Amino acid sequence: MIPSYGIAAAEWVAAFLRLSAARFDVAARVNLAYMNSDLLMVVSLLGAAIVMFALNRPRVDAVALIMMVLLPFTGVVSMDEALAGFANSSIVLIAAMFVLGEGLARTGIAKRLGDWLVLKGGSGELRLLATLMLTVGTLGALMSSTGVVAIFIPVVLRIAARTGVQARMLMMPMAFAGLVSGMMTLVATSPNLVVNQELIRLGTDGFGFFAFTPFGVPVLLLGIAYMAVARRWLREKIDPDKTVRARPRMADWIEKYELAGREHKVRIRPNSPLVGRTLGSLKIEEVAPGTLVIAIERNERFYKDVLRPRPKTELRAYDVLLLDAVPDTHDVDAICEQFGLDLMPISSPYFADQSHEVGMVEVMIPTDSRFAGKTIAEVRLRDRYELSVVGLKCSAKRKPEQRLSEQVLKTGDTLLLVGPWKTLRTLQDENSDLLLLHLPAEFDEVLPAAKRAPLALVSFGLAVGLMVTGALPNVQAALIGCLLMGLFKCIDLEKAYRAIQWKTVIMIVGMMPFALALERTGGVDLAAQALVGAVGNAGPHAILASLFAITVVMGLFVVNTANAVLMAPVALAVAKSLEASPFPFAMIVALAASAAFMTPVSPVNILVITAGGYRFIDFVKIGLPFTLIAMVVSVLLVPIFMPF
Repeated sequence: MIPSYGIAAAEWVAAFLRLSAARFDVAARVNLAYMNSDLLMVVSLLGAAIVMFALNRPRVDAVALIMMVLLPFTGVVSMDEALAGFANSSIVLIAAMFVLGEGLARTGIAKRLGDWLVLKGGSGELRLLATLMLTVGTLGALMSSTGVVAIFIPVVLRIAARTGVQARMLMMPMAFAGLVSGMMTLVATSPNLVVNQELIRLGTDGFGFFAFTPFGVPVLLLGIAYMAVARRWLREKIDPDKTVRARPRMADWIEKYELAGREHKVRIRPNSPLVGRTLGSLKIEEVAPGTLVIAIERNERFYKDVLRPRPKTELRAYDVLLLDAVPDTHDVDAICEQFGLDLMPISSPYFADQSHEVGMVEVMIPTDSRFAGKTIAEVRLRDRYELSVVGLKCSAKRKPEQRLSEQVLKTGDTLLLVGPWKTLRTLQDENSDLLLLHLPAEFDEVLPAAKRAPLALVSFGLAVGLMVTGALPNVQAALIGCLLMGLFKCIDLEKAYRAIQWKTVIMIVGMMPFALALERTGGVDLAAQALVGAVGNAGPHAILASLFAITVVMGLFVVNTANAVLMAPVALAVAKSLEASPFPFAMIVALAASAAFMTPVSPVNILVITAGGYRFIDFVKIGLPFTLIAMVVSVLLVPIFMPF
């Protein structure tokens, strides 16, 4: 049985075309009984597509492929025209923006913004909310809003864990800011590019890069003010018995194993006797017993590299050694003077700022381990796994005069290991001598190409700069950015292909022929006449409001990009019938397509449902008033910046 909302969606097309029949005495033309057979077939297929979209059966890209195959059977469009979307520059631009966004994510630029957010937002709930929404709204203006929200979900969870603010009170505001970011720039979201393509097809120059900004900024600021009040409706009573214990963080282990104060950073001077020597030849344990080299920082030409402390690693001038040395056992200043080293300031407890390269893991000695009965030095974990033991917890008391390396391991002892993430990951798969107990929360935040962040920023900045200045077509500028990302190894080809949301791309391509089919069969003109007939006497502002409302209602059943594909031709036909500029009408549809605040099934909102623990009614309750705010702002401002 088809749900009532599915039937309503299917009937919307017919109802929309009949909207103003009485007023304009065009009932015979608008009534479905008098439609030509071609239009009836196209409308029937469109109605079937909307029902399948609403039911999400089959998935949206499969629906688009079905329509792409069936439409040519109507004779209205040819198979070549049905496939023409694959050669559309806007489709290529959408795919390229996915790749650029993935490059920013893999190099940690978005994560660094999140860390900055934690720093600047403090612990105040209102300040956190405002900073979060501003950050997501700004970043989403330059990359996929869906990608931005996906990146910031772990950031919000981390903020919630550190500050005690409920994650559900931040997740929905973040998602709404991601949706509003689609109102900021031309490339912020796919519907903008779809509407812009319709304008270009009409013979205009299309929208400028920042044409959306005058409307998106006020909506974002009002959204922050609105969520400051509405967030209280998201607060939930928490049952202490059902509270899930969070995974430990490296900061917890630094405190548990009393590592603070053991960290040292020293830089090798050009005249140091260490220059040119390998770590293996130094025998640091003999010179400074109990001292460990955790990692080596080395400045390359465009980035800072973090090297593993392997025996064959040759030291260079200006290398920075990250050392673990127990306090009061060594005179660090004397060691620096002896070996020509400069003591560097520490920016975070126990090298936490290097967590993208160097990690920690807690392991236990199982009953059948070969390491039981041996000292930590005899186990030689550095040689076996490139891991260093920096902490030990056991039931028996240790002799206070014994160094860590001299401790004898026993079954049940817990060790804290430090080393590269790649090595730590292998402990999950194959090791019978060490039982992995805990991986820290930072394990899920490891960045594949963190050292390439400056190069990714240059690549992305160049692409955006070329778009803003108009020096090159947008799609060519984006492709240049993608090629540079690949050249600088910010992303490889395999990851680039995976980054593209092919479901979205196929869905857009498959629905694009409907715009052409409805235009050729007169469906677009009939829809425009119906809308003008219903509210035309009330003035152009009323028509804009009606277009906005219809697009939002359509968005409850159809994903925003397909919504833009269907509504953009109607908006342009309305402008033509009024002999007005097409820009304000096209803009209102693009803005409304991003205003999917009431539905949890939008690509952005669906990401936060589980993380925020939301129900469908939560989006309606919070999203409906905000949708009205966005509509009022859009209807008032669009004619000011884009006169009729």
